[in-house]
Amino acid sequence: MKRIFILFFSLIISITAFSQSDIKTEKFKVEGNCGMCKKRIEEAAFVKGVKRAEWDKQSHELTVIYRPSKTNTDAIATSIAKAGHSSEKMEAPEKNYKNLPECCQYKTHVCND
Repeated sequence: MKRIFILFFSLIISITAFSQSDIKTEKFKVEGNCGMCKKRIEEAAFVKGVKRAEWDKQSHELTVIYRPSKTNTDAIATSIAKAGHSSEKMEAPEKNYKNLPECCQYKTHVCND
């Protein structure tokens, strides 16, 4: 019985260690202005494989925690660009940018939020 417990415990530890190695954290700049931008950027960043996405309004830095076996930062940046927000990795198409609310159009600098 003791051997079974030790074997089971070892199996659980090795599975946990393996799954943790498949997680990556990266940061990159994403343009935006306000709380609405934050929500839109974070939602757009949640493609399959992303575990967490957090955009900082002050630094304009997006932190993503994701599984490289399921996605990459190019796919995340593409999704964000489709939502209308440019990043250091990808420029948002002009038509997507123009669909943003006026406050969120970061090129104009009109938002006071």
